[in-house]
Amino acid sequence: MNEITVIGLGASGLDGLPLGVYRKLKSAGLVHVRTADHPVIAELEAEGITFRTFDDVYTKHDTFPPVYREIADTLLDMAEEGPVMYAVPGHPLVAEQTVQHLVQAEREGRALLHIEGGQSFLDPVFNALRIDPIDGFQLLDGTEMHRDDVKMDQHVLIAQVYDAFSASDVKLTLMEKYPDDHPVTIVTAAGSPEEKLVTVPLYELDRTVETSNLMTLYIPPAVRLEERLKEWDAFREIIRILRSPDGCPWDREQTHESLRKYLIEEAHELVQAIDDGDDDAIIGELGDVLLQVFLHAQIGEDNGYFQMEDVLETVAEKMIRRHPHVFGDADAADADAVVSNWQAIKEREKGGTTRSVLDGQERYASSLLTSYNYQKEAARHGFTWPDAEGAWDKFEEEWQEFRHAAENGGEGERTDEFGDVLFTLVNLARYYKVSPEEAMTGANRKFRRRFTHVEERVREGRGSFEDYTLEELDAFWDEAKRLERM
Repeated sequence: MNEITVIGLGASGLDGLPLGVYRKLKSAGLVHVRTADHPVIAELEAEGITFRTFDDVYTKHDTFPPVYREIADTLLDMAEEGPVMYAVPGHPLVAEQTVQHLVQAEREGRALLHIEGGQSFLDPVFNALRIDPIDGFQLLDGTEMHRDDVKMDQHVLIAQVYDAFSASDVKLTLMEKYPDDHPVTIVTAAGSPEEKLVTVPLYELDRTVETSNLMTLYIPPAVRLEERLKEWDAFREIIRILRSPDGCPWDREQTHESLRKYLIEEAHELVQAIDDGDDDAIIGELGDVLLQVFLHAQIGEDNGYFQMEDVLETVAEKMIRRHPHVFGDADAADADAVVSNWQAIKEREKGGTTRSVLDGQERYASSLLTSYNYQKEAARHGFTWPDAEGAWDKFEEEWQEFRHAAENGGEGERTDEFGDVLFTLVNLARYYKVSPEEAMTGANRKFRRRFTHVEERVREGRGSFEDYTLEELDAFWDEAKRLERM
């Protein structure tokens, strides 16, 4: 079997090296080491130990992952000729990607590993910072760190911050969550005589500090709730507090039913912000919608029926299930194919239990949207005209029936026939891919905008609508239309 012995060189110099590790290194004819940039290497060379480094591999690649892969592959090839000893900084199983590649090779039966411990850099870093990891800490790789990896209420240690470029990337990632002046501490050569700690504001991370492969970045916890407002958990905690016995009386009294109207209202305000193209307003209105979601989830948890994790699991599972072209092996050439797949999957999920294809299409806050959904679903099952001409003929028929009812019928008949007119108009909207809800919202907004101009002109003039003729008011209206076209 291809044998590879992996030795951990510890975090500092020769004094920090375990005796057993030292003896193994002394007995080895040649030790392959990932990098010579480690304080113990020169001392061991003085002891007569011969090293071959992989530092030249770093110059061949622009990023670290292919470096680590090439080193591991080279070691595996060498092990085919005989046993190999490989040494890495710190502990072999702490933040050492080359060893992880070797571990995977062992699982695949391509190597036999012997891993000898060495003190990881974590112990001396904890000692230097005087922190207890039981309080909660994270160890992140600075070369692969993402904003959502960071938990602001924990001690965060970031390794692999080798140079100004990686320090800049880490800084920008952290500034997506932390305040620009949040303190960060750079720990260099922890546990060695050259140990050094420098604390700077986050925004100065890549400006004032000399980086090295012996550097670890420490971000202290954001303890106060107000410091963690960009984290989901903080918002959830706020809602929990509001609903708690010591929280807000109004929030405690809310139920799913009492909040219905607010969700509808916030959704409409979000649509308004989107239509206005106002990014700041969109941010605010999205927050208001999100508030409703978290309140409903907290009510479910308070009542013991469900919690936010159930909501997330349900919608995430649905997104994966209904996007087999992304998460599976299905194909979808365009958006129409995506919709077709979605509908087919949705039908299978119903399992034949639905009494009507129209079940679930009602939108109680909007009769226009309910009508649109009904007609779209019926058309999907073939109940529709082959083209828009049939819808136009039906509209003309219903319009004449309404006119007759308006002139000769009672209130009930007029209401019924006018409903038919609206229904056919919604059908026409469907044929021409117009959202009747958006169209009506736009018409209302347009009317408000133009009528507001009429009001302004009235106030600037004689001051009262009663002082103007309809023709004069119409002239103000036409003026508003002309201004919109300018």
